[in-house]
Amino acid sequence: MDYKRLDTRFQALAAENSMVGLAVGIVENGEITFLKGYGETVSGSGEMVTPGTVFRWASVSKGVAADMVAKLAGEGKLSLFDPVAKYSNSLRLPGGNEHRATVSDVLSHRLGIFGHANDSKLESGMDARMLRANLATLNAICPVAQCHSYQNVAYDAATEVVEKVTGQGYEQAVKERLFLPLGMTSASISREGLYASPSWARPHRGGKGSKPVEVTDSYYRVPSAGGVNSNVKDLALWMRAQMGLAPSVLSEQVLAEVQTPRAPTPGELRRMRNFRERVNQTSYGLGWRIYDYAGHKVVTHRGGVTGYRSVVMFDPAKKSGVVALWNSSTNRAGGLEYEVMDMIYRLPVRDWLKLDGAAAPAPAEPAGNEAEPETVSDSGP
Repeated sequence: MDYKRLDTRFQALAAENSMVGLAVGIVENGEITFLKGYGETVSGSGEMVTPGTVFRWASVSKGVAADMVAKLAGEGKLSLFDPVAKYSNSLRLPGGNEHRATVSDVLSHRLGIFGHANDSKLESGMDARMLRANLATLNAICPVAQCHSYQNVAYDAATEVVEKVTGQGYEQAVKERLFLPLGMTSASISREGLYASPSWARPHRGGKGSKPVEVTDSYYRVPSAGGVNSNVKDLALWMRAQMGLAPSVLSEQVLAEVQTPRAPTPGELRRMRNFRERVNQTSYGLGWRIYDYAGHKVVTHRGGVTGYRSVVMFDPAKKSGVVALWNSSTNRAGGLEYEVMDMIYRLPVRDWLKLDGAAAPAPAEPAGNEAEPETVSDSGP
């Protein structure tokens, strides 16, 4: 890996007007080999981003929920094929489909309702439990398990699954069973946890010269869909665990469950038009996306909420990958992960970040979720 080149590229990216702060971590052959911060926690403040600066994960949080539920299933405390109604008291689907949809269907976004259902109402301040019940009034777009349609309000039924099975609050259960055993000491699942961090990046809708905006709470109210915060080191530790390098916490069986493709996502593939030289097939597992990347299986997810973006991409066989967090609403950093993965695979150099003079391409929609106000998503369908 040419870390000097990557560092130069990341510095150039962070210097662009659309960026405020950026943190990047790389794992190569199972070891964390690169951690660095760039830019500022607040535009114009002079307070620099470090590997200890905390950001929001947004929809990258979905993999935490899926891992947690799959872990409980591996311990025999539930079945992924149980009807979700057995564990969620609030989720209601058209035609009583909550009794047909399984826990696995929730985690793979196969509930038969249109994408991002009731997100705008969540963002307006309405109660998440009430909005899950209100899903019953929608028209189904396909039978349960027959199509993939990305969700946040419905996905957060996973929070209720965890809480019912463990008898604990969601954050407590995840911290005790996942974060702390992995050494993720900065990780939290609440707005209060973000505020309590010794160093945390403020969100910006704009780039350099813009003022930070309020940390919205909408998606903290659906914590399994978008509630996790941490620094880039802990996100790298989390990615490393997804590679099978923490088997006492996440077993091979658990990782196989979440990283097995469950639903094809042709809409995602269409949006990857700028990267089709590399990405040949896309699907969704449980809380994770799976790509064919130039003939290799990679596992990935992106996230975005107001003022924050995130990405994780790794090859579980090579035990190598990249994570990045930034505190502006731009997708300009989309392509960073491709530059790292190309080095991992020793593929020909491509200017995926468009730093060499060409105009930056429209991003593969989106590296975050780009409907402002806040819609937490990694790409939609």
